[in-house]
Amino acid sequence: YGRNLGVKTVTVYGGSSYKRQLDLIGRGASVVVATPGRMLDILKRNMLNNFAPATVVLDEADEMLDMGFLDDINEIFSYLPTSRQTLLFSATMPAPIKTLASRILNNPEFVSITKGETTNTDIEQFYYVIDEHERDDAIIRLMDSETTQKSVVFCRTKSEVDRLSNVLSNAGYLANGLHGDMEQRQRETVIKGFKSNSVKVLVATDVAARGIHVNNISHVFNYHIPFDPESYVHRIGRTGRAGTKGKAITLLTPLEFKELQRIKQKVGTSMEHAFVPSKNDLRASTIENMVKTIEEHKIYDEAHQVLDKLKENIDEETIMFKLISMILDKQDIKGPNSIGIPEDKLAAILERAGKRRDGGRGRGRGGYRGNNRNRSGGNGGGNRDRNHSGGGRNRSGGRSSGGYRGNRD
Repeated sequence: YGRNLGVKTVTVYGGSSYKRQLDLIGRGASVVVATPGRMLDILKRNMLNNFAPATVVLDEADEMLDMGFLDDINEIFSYLPTSRQTLLFSATMPAPIKTLASRILNNPEFVSITKGETTNTDIEQFYYVIDEHERDDAIIRLMDSETTQKSVVFCRTKSEVDRLSNVLSNAGYLANGLHGDMEQRQRETVIKGFKSNSVKVLVATDVAARGIHVNNISHVFNYHIPFDPESYVHRIGRTGRAGTKGKAITLLTPLEFKELQRIKQKVGTSMEHAFVPSKNDLRASTIENMVKTIEEHKIYDEAHQVLDKLKENIDEETIMFKLISMILDKQDIKGPNSIGIPEDKLAAILERAGKRRDGGRGRGRGGYRGNNRNRSGGNGGGNRDRNHSGGGRNRSGGRSSGGYRGNRD
């Protein structure tokens, strides 16, 4: 943006030369975009003379809190002039961020976008109910069954990102991880690979994935349901961009239904309940795709030579069977035949959970829509927070955020 506007910008972050960054600032930078750690280091060492920005912006404040930068940010403001315009942007407003806002902002105005602005009708949303131990098998089975271009898989912790990216790589996917403990150069290499298609599956934490804008992300997978509705909106907003279609898939256990309902109510969306395909389902789908691929495949001149040679010892029908079997050998479907909780079992689990929570008062009816093979209804839980209706399709995404805009002192 700065290049076309005639505005000089400098990026300041760890892992790069202090001298180059300071020289560029000294030449008259209009905008400095910095990470808290490197910025504080420069200020504490008194490496900048007369550093007095007229405008200070804190972006993704809640994520910087989660990354442990809150103390650094507080200290940075002790070096800044009191007469300034300050803006704070945050998807969520936890207590420490509100405390920070009250300290660094003067008579701030709170701005929050409305629920309607978070929706994106180009994103299909589905959730799959599984047992806790089935998460790895479920994510691989769903990836095998979906036609993906690029995918982002969201995990809650850095260690989970490292482990799952290895699991997916071993399963044959071009997967790599992205999280806050990685060096800046490592992160840049992973993102560059994701953009250039040498990485097709990006496994990331919420912190690392904020601000990633990569085209043609067809799927977002939530390995765990996020802790809050705002994070859900941020996650699924990685797909369905620029008029393209996207799909958001969330894995959850019956114990996480309360979080699902909270997200649906807060975001104003409904997700469709579906079932993880069985091995038999996937085989049937694989055969359909294989037939289509064979029908559309180009015939090379050399193919006639190979066929003539094979026909010397084998009849044509056997040749065809052998070639198709060779292709099927490569379609290795991993994991158990069935993954996830069947509908009849799920209804019983939710009914028992509803009785435990409300002492058996009231019973609501809830329905779950799966694939064409399973569409029977089920008994839901008790009161309005426990009427888990799968409902119809509502494709929503986008970005939900709020911010404080402070006035000049």
